[in-house]
Amino acid sequence: MIEAGSPYGIATGPDGALWFTLVHEGRVGRLVPGQEPVIHQLDPADGQPTVIAPGPDGAMWFTEGKGGRVCRITPDGRVTAHAADTPYGITAGPDGAMWFTEMRPGRVGRIGADGVLTEFAVPVEGGMPAFIATGPDDALWFTLNQGNAVGRLSPAGEVAVHPLPTEGAAPVGITRGPDDALWFVEIGAGQIGRIDMAGKITEFPLPDRAARPHAIITGPDDALWFTEWATGRLGRISVDGTIDEHPLPRPPHAPSLDVEPHGLTVGPDGAIWTALESGALARLP
Repeated sequence: MIEAGSPYGIATGPDGALWFTLVHEGRVGRLVPGQEPVIHQLDPADGQPTVIAPGPDGAMWFTEGKGGRVCRITPDGRVTAHAADTPYGITAGPDGAMWFTEMRPGRVGRIGADGVLTEFAVPVEGGMPAFIATGPDDALWFTLNQGNAVGRLSPAGEVAVHPLPTEGAAPVGITRGPDDALWFVEIGAGQIGRIDMAGKITEFPLPDRAARPHAIITGPDDALWFTEWATGRLGRISVDGTIDEHPLPRPPHAPSLDVEPHGLTVGPDGAIWTALESGALARLP
């Protein structure tokens, strides 16, 4: 466990390091496992950096929801910012661009390699697009947290919306699974969801429906791994729906605080790493 401010998002960069956001400090950190982290102070520092992802250009990209910026940071800490409305999720697209969600007023944005910003409206009023991922069909798939749906943006710019079977599911994290479906978490319903390329949705209830799952990734073991914000655990679900859970340690400096795991990633060492907003990065052995 590495103590570090209030981490929120985490991702492995093309430089073989872990990159993470410190949401309340307005900082971005870089960690090579086994070494001390390097922390980059953002200016301004009040933007609340959240989700971070590797870009196709050798840099890392992250969103600042409060600051209204989508930012690019180089391995040596140089930052370039692009204005956006309440950005949150971000991912590299199949076209060499960075794609991100704008929770309000509800759009998906694209920043090309030339720096040009294009935005696509989502036809669900108040839907609040959250996380976003590239699917096996080269489309962008995203969750609609308040729209209770999963959206798909085709390479031609057409948006399709797939309503979820469970009311109040409030989907958040989404990722491409090892089975070429999209897997997502339902923070409101305590379930893991799967949607295939035909739009068929399957839901898997968690043992604790109040666990509030947040982020999800495909692990090195061809299973899906997810964070449980309310219980302080990492969960694992196989493609056949088998679920098991792993408790996370509390940070030594704040043993009385809730663990609050948010983002997670497969580290450069092949282990699962997660960001604990209570003040640490944790590695699952």
